[in-house]
Amino acid sequence: MTPAPSRTRIKFCGLTRAEDVRVAVAQGVDALGFVMWPGSKRAIDVATLATLAAEVPAFVTRVGLFVDADPALVEECAPHLDMLQFHGSELPADCARYATAWIKALRMRDGVDLHREAERYAGASALLLDAYRPGMPGGTGEVFDWSRIPARLAKPVILAGGLTPDTIGRAVRRVAPHAVDVSGGIEAAPGRKDPAKMTAFVKRVAAADRASQAAL
Repeated sequence: MTPAPSRTRIKFCGLTRAEDVRVAVAQGVDALGFVMWPGSKRAIDVATLATLAAEVPAFVTRVGLFVDADPALVEECAPHLDMLQFHGSELPADCARYATAWIKALRMRDGVDLHREAERYAGASALLLDAYRPGMPGGTGEVFDWSRIPARLAKPVILAGGLTPDTIGRAVRRVAPHAVDVSGGIEAAPGRKDPAKMTAFVKRVAAADRASQAAL
């Protein structure tokens, strides 16, 4: 894993409502994720993406989540996004075909070699690591074994999978990821974020960062 940053970056994913976007921005979240995969309970269409993306100010990254999407859909969404996040079986060339920075999500099934995947997806800005459940490309709400993440990896790690305000402090201290990604752990219902949980999550990431820095 690359050296831990002085501050863990935070991505809230699965945004569907303008009011949740505004709360996230007010909390200082670094990136907002919009699910463009129709199979998700948090999926939005391109028109909604355009509306929500317009709420996002400069220096907050707008990320679109795709699962083996038709390239035409990605192209249609790209003007409203700063980064693409691929959760399917996309090959490196599939991810790199667009003129937009990208992340590759990896589900941590048995046998995944993260060093090999980091080399394979060398063009990615980061690798997002999520729990594996057959038939689900993400959003499982489950935690995987963090000890499977190598101490040093050629790509920055975005940690996902079952993170909540109650577990995020331990996750940051244990893994020291470049960033963390949360969706269900800050929700009142799928696609409807809970402002109190959003606030608590951000505060506990900051507290974990301070504790990690104090321990150096």
